[in-house]
Amino acid sequence: MKVPRVSGAGEVNPAGGAAESGGRPVSSVVAAPSNARPVYAISSVDNALHLVQLLARDGCVRVSEAASELGVAKSTAHRLLGMLCYWGFASKDGDHLYRVGPALGTVRRGASRHDDLCVVARPFLERLQREFGETVHLVVRRRANVEFLTSLECPKPLRVGSRAGAVMPAYRTSGGRALLAALSDDELTQLFPEGSPDPELDWDGFRRSLVTVRRRGYGISDRVTERGVAAIGACVRGPDGQLVAAVAISAPCLRMQRRHFPRAAEALRRHIVLLEAELARSPRFRVAGEGSAMSGEVSASETTRRSSRRTDRP
Repeated sequence: MKVPRVSGAGEVNPAGGAAESGGRPVSSVVAAPSNARPVYAISSVDNALHLVQLLARDGCVRVSEAASELGVAKSTAHRLLGMLCYWGFASKDGDHLYRVGPALGTVRRGASRHDDLCVVARPFLERLQREFGETVHLVVRRRANVEFLTSLECPKPLRVGSRAGAVMPAYRTSGGRALLAALSDDELTQLFPEGSPDPELDWDGFRRSLVTVRRRGYGISDRVTERGVAAIGACVRGPDGQLVAAVAISAPCLRMQRRHFPRAAEALRRHIVLLEAELARSPRFRVAGEGSAMSGEVSASETTRRSSRRTDRP
């Protein structure tokens, strides 16, 4: 089986050659968006493109999530994701998890917005890194996961390395736990319809753990994501109060023990307050509702549009 790769703007060719369909080359061209649904819509194409948008928005998706989003059987979602893998729009990671493939690597929705966030946040991350002397990260939530937008490593020989570009389950990271703790019970139930994502906690225990995070104002990951690594993270909010991201400090457990968390939390809070003030001054982040889009959420209008699209399928 040939491995698809991006050969040029708007075109995907398997193994560097033109795809063939009945002897004719086929190219993938991004069409101009339209709110008008075609009269003779093709449901399989509609589902496939819906999955492409889902991957572009969230960075990864499980078969069960794809099936729920499309309103189809898991077997159908599995076959659709398999075709996206063949054409390079997705890549399989584990038994049921699919991530963004090379064909989507440069066109992910929100990339420019996240670039802007990284630019605005960088001076504050640099100051936090210099003050505390450990590696710092900027993360955003994508449904039940978090993506590390950027990391600034500390110069010490023994240090936590950059996680830029990594996607991890939110409940396993300090910044992810802070972002989850800011959600309502209804939002958590919608995000985790199958119950607690933490195999060591039932649903009530998982919710209580997030209440603790919300009460103290920061999340902790102590030897959870990696052996010998501890981290603390707190939320960043936009001018409208919506979640934008989280900032985290991570270090080897030899230097980041429980007694160090209060000092780290105080440093986080000071620099996050300054970052939030800068976001309020930036025209890019002053539009109401942009914070939720930054953290990978779907607006009410978008949810309504998707719901109506699913119900009017032939």
